[in-house]
Amino acid sequence: MAIVTSVNISEKKGIRKHGMESIRLVAGHGIDGDAHAGNWHRQISMLAEESIDKMRDLGLHGLTPGAFAENINTRGIDLKSLPVGTKLSIGDALVEVTQIGKQCHDDGCPIQKATGQCVMPTEGIFVIVLKDGVIKKDDSIMIQEDRSL
Repeated sequence: MAIVTSVNISEKKGIRKHGMESIRLVAGHGIDGDAHAGNWHRQISMLAEESIDKMRDLGLHGLTPGAFAENINTRGIDLKSLPVGTKLSIGDALVEVTQIGKQCHDDGCPIQKATGQCVMPTEGIFVIVLKDGVIKKDDSIMIQEDRSL
């Protein structure tokens, strides 16, 4: 079963995100209180714990939630293989995948500088919020099948 392992925000852009007990997703906006919220295609970032485990295997110990500036960490779902347009229910919220990966900063992030690679550019995903909801650690994540066919 796919679950949320942590939820994270930052009040300013360019800083690491910190863990929260819960976060409120707002349709068409993103996470209430997060610096990256707004009317655009990358309202929320998600990264699988399995991806973070790869970095730990390279010797980066002490990686805490939000270390890659991700809003939601997961376990049990292969986020990077989800096609753009996939809808996910997370707790009582509904999100849609809009982008897989992202271009890394020109000079590389601190993690890329330390290990020579970073997982967020290739394995992180971005979503928009379609339906409001509050989510927290241990909430289930389910892929919503398209029933319009």
